[in-house]
Amino acid sequence: MAENPFIDYPNAAAVPSALVGPSSSLDGLRILVTGLGVTGFPAAVHLGERGADVIVVDGDDQADVSEKAQILEVFDVDIRRGGEHVTTLPNEPLDLVVTSPGWRPDHPLLLAAAEAGVPVIGEVELAWRIRGTNDAKWLAITGTNGKTTTTTMLESMLLAHGLKAKACGNIGAPLLEAVLEPGLEVLAIELSSFQLHWQYSLSADSAAVLNIAPDHLDWHGSADAYEADKARIYHQTKTACIYNVADEVTLHMVEDADVVAGAKAIGFTTGIPRPGELGVVEDMLVDRAFIPQRYSSAAELASLDDVAAATGAPGREPAAHQVSNALAAAALARSIGVPGQAISEGLKNHSLGAHRMVTVADNSGVRWIDDSKATNTHAANASLGSFESIVWIAGGLPKGADFTSLFAEHGHRLRALVLIGTDDSAFREAIAATVPDLEVIRIEPALAVDSGVPQRRGEAVVAAAVEAAAGVAHSGDAVLLAPAAASMDQFLNYNTRGELFTQAVHAHLGS
Repeated sequence: MAENPFIDYPNAAAVPSALVGPSSSLDGLRILVTGLGVTGFPAAVHLGERGADVIVVDGDDQADVSEKAQILEVFDVDIRRGGEHVTTLPNEPLDLVVTSPGWRPDHPLLLAAAEAGVPVIGEVELAWRIRGTNDAKWLAITGTNGKTTTTTMLESMLLAHGLKAKACGNIGAPLLEAVLEPGLEVLAIELSSFQLHWQYSLSADSAAVLNIAPDHLDWHGSADAYEADKARIYHQTKTACIYNVADEVTLHMVEDADVVAGAKAIGFTTGIPRPGELGVVEDMLVDRAFIPQRYSSAAELASLDDVAAATGAPGREPAAHQVSNALAAAALARSIGVPGQAISEGLKNHSLGAHRMVTVADNSGVRWIDDSKATNTHAANASLGSFESIVWIAGGLPKGADFTSLFAEHGHRLRALVLIGTDDSAFREAIAATVPDLEVIRIEPALAVDSGVPQRRGEAVVAAAVEAAAGVAHSGDAVLLAPAAASMDQFLNYNTRGELFTQAVHAHLGS
């Protein structure tokens, strides 16, 4: 497995043994927590509650954290905010650093920890160690795209079977809180590559890697390091390693994984499955992996109509990537004995998450689609492949991406491109090399006036993009917001971008 090129950190053997279990005393340990966000805050509370001497550092000294501060004061947590506190380690000796996933491995403070021999872990490692006697099954999911949809599909399937289950990790409840919640039987856990980078001991019951495409290379340092961190999810898997038959990288990850004896490699495919795989026969999702007669027959799990309903497209043929997501979720559910009836019922009960291929409006034959969550080329590729004629709204923070393959593969589908984002050079280069005659409507970034209200940042840009798209769209077209880029150049986040798009569409249509 490739290592992150930034630096080698002290491994899990150096983590204080007292951390194991949810209630053992941490008295005498000094632990540094980086960040006061959704990861750092619950970590600081838990560690402080168990008696550790906790220091929290956060470079942001402007946000209102008064409510969090009041809670942390109860446990004598030392909060240090401001840029001067995140450049190096505190002067006090440290036993452990618990870092938030937003902090890159080459962050000066984390590099200082490595140099000082202080072990660094993340929330996944912490949650795994403190779970104690909690015997809830861990079903873990990662991949470049589709993680959230697959995780919520899985949760819905588990609930349909009557299990006490919760979606958590990178979505829903923080993993640290979910693992301590009494009564839960199964955790459906979405894990990002950032979270996986800092874990060493995880031994999931079953794990899935949905797909792999270059992403977050600025954080990981290289494509090999990104893949290596994703592959950590398979480490010591107990029951099933779920991989994508169409993505050879995921199979190699399974082949290279050090798993518990008896763990099986289970593939999923949108084609006809072989023994040991889940796939599609005619209009049915079927299982040829978790049944005794898998060499001679298949067990029906759900229909493609169920997948369409689960992804907000009832009555339509579901997109191929959504079928893949459903199959991956079904494989994880089947690995712990969930029957086909619950797979089908779970899909019927499922609601697609916000800003993930959501139909905002269907007016005069034009469908308006919000896929603001498509923040990279891999996600945008799946979106573009779902429609025949598209007015594409794209652009944003490119993160070093090359968009040539998108235009080469989908140029024939594009009626026009409405280009947003402060830097359009990568898009312009790709267009010139592939579809130079494509109509491009540039929305000038100067329209993005920061009004002082973060939720309104970029509002003028989105409104102008919607008006431009409406001017060129014909009946039968999809106006698709699938930016293929991050949002932070003009928006607070991808949620804000999607919300502003939805508002602008309704305002344009007068609905």
